[in-house]
Amino acid sequence: MKRIFLIVLDSVGVGAMPDAAAYGDAGTNTIKAVSGSPYFDVPNLARLGLFHLDGMDWHPGSGRAEGRIARMKEASRGKDTTTGHWEIAGIYSARPMPTYPEGFPEEVIRRFSEAVGRGVLCNRPYSGTDVIRDYGDEHVRTGNLIVYTSADSVFQIAAHEAVVPASELYRCCEIARAQLQGEHGVGRVIARPFAGESGHYYRTAGRHDYSLLPPSVDMLDQLKEAGKAVIGVGKIRDIFAGKGLTESVTTNGNEDGIEKTIGYLKKDFEGLCFVNLVDYDMLYGHRRDVDGYARALTDFDRRLPEMLALLGPEDALMITADHGCDPSYLKTTDHTREYTPFLMTGPGVEPANLGTRETFADIGATVLDWFGIRPAFAGKSML
Repeated sequence: MKRIFLIVLDSVGVGAMPDAAAYGDAGTNTIKAVSGSPYFDVPNLARLGLFHLDGMDWHPGSGRAEGRIARMKEASRGKDTTTGHWEIAGIYSARPMPTYPEGFPEEVIRRFSEAVGRGVLCNRPYSGTDVIRDYGDEHVRTGNLIVYTSADSVFQIAAHEAVVPASELYRCCEIARAQLQGEHGVGRVIARPFAGESGHYYRTAGRHDYSLLPPSVDMLDQLKEAGKAVIGVGKIRDIFAGKGLTESVTTNGNEDGIEKTIGYLKKDFEGLCFVNLVDYDMLYGHRRDVDGYARALTDFDRRLPEMLALLGPEDALMITADHGCDPSYLKTTDHTREYTPFLMTGPGVEPANLGTRETFADIGATVLDWFGIRPAFAGKSML
């Protein structure tokens, strides 16, 4: 049975795209920044061809790349998680999803507040841990919801579990998701429950994302329609609002995501296992932690041989990313507009360097081609 394991190393960009300056990201390079750490050691990714990609003149690869490789260019406008994953699956986004560096417009907040019957606190870009520290007491006292955003296209709602039960918080998020369409159609509405006492608040495991519904047929839909398994690991279900998936599991970090991927490598199915490993972005990129980012990539690299050993004769493993988040770039804590890597290997995969591709959608087209399916979107197979 044919299987593909498509792993997205969230935010592992490989250098600024030509239009990066328009996004405030000129000169950014996530992998170059991380490679300068003493904790960076990725011999298995190097063997596949990571340092043979276009633009890697600062770190030339040795030997011959053992994988089928390419540098991927994002055709869509934007640099966020949803846009990147959607384009991988074949959906082109003509305009960036909206962000709110000054907070959401008053009419958006007023309409939401009236619909849920509660007041709103904060309404600014904020760190998720800092916002409950700074607004948690007032929230507990008043019952007003903490609404905040970030550099991403998100509308986040934090509430103490003892004040607003999870079911009520989720209801509020569903209302926000229904309202935030069109002009204010943010990529995700996120429930952020927390617990604890004043001065010791902490986020709990009840996070839930409410994404925009993908607007057109994509790789996942086509695989499902063809009777293939489409398994999401990590944030994949949230990013695609469950559309096109036949099965999904959540994860609590990279290590858990790798373990669950290995679990699927040991199972029999025909189709796609689509994985997002989020820690690079969430824990290290946005927090500008170069060494933490390097350690996380090194940890993935050490587990790579274990995954490769479980590939069957008709299987393939693909490794890519959805955008950059250069942890050395101090002008912002936002994502960075970068090329991404594509590394593909497996018993039946012929090594080749395919240069620079014009769209992430070539990945989705390649997945479909592996199963003999013609893509219903503008992507070209790399087989």
